[in-house]
Amino acid sequence: MTTLFVRQATRQDIPAMSAIRMAVKENQLSDPNKVTMQMYEDYLEKLGRGWVCEVDGLVVGFAYLNLTDDSVWALFVSPQYEGRGVGRQLMDTLLAYSRDNNIGGLSLSTGANTRADAFYQAQGWQRGDMLDDGEVCFSLAL
Repeated sequence: MTTLFVRQATRQDIPAMSAIRMAVKENQLSDPNKVTMQMYEDYLEKLGRGWVCEVDGLVVGFAYLNLTDDSVWALFVSPQYEGRGVGRQLMDTLLAYSRDNNIGGLSLSTGANTRADAFYQAQGWQRGDMLDDGEVCFSLAL
């Protein structure tokens, strides 16, 4: 079994995180310029907290918590590592941090009828309204 190692993300991880974000097969960005390097930096240092999951020193997934509105800004796994527990490890870390910091609940949105949609439902998130852009909202009480 491959050992997954989750740690807090740093600025040096941004290129790897960006590459993963651009490689995903679902929840693809319609405009790659929508997510800038500045946004990655801001969520690391000003607006939230980020984590990466590594396998043998290679970043294979990442998650970000937006502390301005208690939402999950991102949770993405490299397509080659889907189904290996990376997303679950990242979510567990994000949830533990949220609980440790007395965050009462979280929200997020993701593409409807995707693997992420099923993942969040399986993790106990409550599926909510559908947005005009085809994404579905989720919430989780902590």
